[in-house]
Amino acid sequence: MTLSVAVSGASGYAGGEVLRLLTSHPHVQIGSITAHSNAGQKLGGLQPHLHALADRVLEPTDVDVLRGHDVVFLALPHGASAEIAAQLPEDTLVIDAGADHRLTDSAMWEKFYGSPHAGTWPYGLPELPGNREKLTNAKRIAVPGCYPTGSILGLAPGFTGGVLQTDDVVIVAASGTSGAGKSLKPHLLGSEVMGGMSPYGVGGLHRHTPEIIQGLSQAAGQDVSLSFTPTLAPMPRGILTTATAKYVPGTSAEAIRAAWETAYGNEQFVHLLPEGQWPSTKSVLGSNHVVMQLAVDEAAGRVIVVVAVDNLTKGTAGGAVQSMNIALGYPEETGLTVQGVAP
Repeated sequence: MTLSVAVSGASGYAGGEVLRLLTSHPHVQIGSITAHSNAGQKLGGLQPHLHALADRVLEPTDVDVLRGHDVVFLALPHGASAEIAAQLPEDTLVIDAGADHRLTDSAMWEKFYGSPHAGTWPYGLPELPGNREKLTNAKRIAVPGCYPTGSILGLAPGFTGGVLQTDDVVIVAASGTSGAGKSLKPHLLGSEVMGGMSPYGVGGLHRHTPEIIQGLSQAAGQDVSLSFTPTLAPMPRGILTTATAKYVPGTSAEAIRAAWETAYGNEQFVHLLPEGQWPSTKSVLGSNHVVMQLAVDEAAGRVIVVVAVDNLTKGTAGGAVQSMNIALGYPEETGLTVQGVAP
């Protein structure tokens, strides 16, 4: 069966990455490609790396254009997906790469995003226990944020395995500039970013904070207390996350590592590296791969997990395609790769 697939927000980084992956998917025929301010332009002038689609003209992002496809990817800013999704047929698989349908707590949505909550869809992080079943045959899927993908996957095994405490979790993550989107912003100019790093959203203000808490609390079966600090790194793409939590007193280092080995031993897109090898964002570039390593700091009574993920692939578009595959009954790896690009 060949699927007719539409992609909105195709002139942006996330939409462009969705298209890049879909061109290698054997069951996909790319239908409408839409944008907002760039409607009417050829895709090749905005996404020159997508040579196979270079002559396609971007259509306006509206329901009439998107309707009639088997699958619709919404790669839109937060607040823009919900209205469109609500008007699409119930039998269309709609995959939202934005934030509109990720959170289960409407109060948290309103606090961090300042608008009415649009509702909650199945969460497109298959490796979080319980999620694959929810994604199977789903017609609405919310793709995780890029920071939550690495943060949740990094610590979830410790909570599901009962070796981590929930009261003092600290995560610091460094992201490439593509995580902020493609719109022009002075602080993202090359001359501002190159040669330096800077924090933002400090003090629990970043909008991904409640999403990370939600995912880790799901893994733990109880509320998790979190301090999350994002930083901007002078690189185009990739996230390096350092996550720490106190371990349960008396737990051995062997038992702690075993929790991660058990969780990801059969996962094809998430891997715990051999002891002594540490993650690098370059190793996952362009792939749907997540790599991590952990250490036990006995003096502090904490576990430290370092995670590398490509924010545009597994952190957004790759997770979206992986979730589509699950929903439609295709092998999860269809159209995806764990091989990065080097050097």
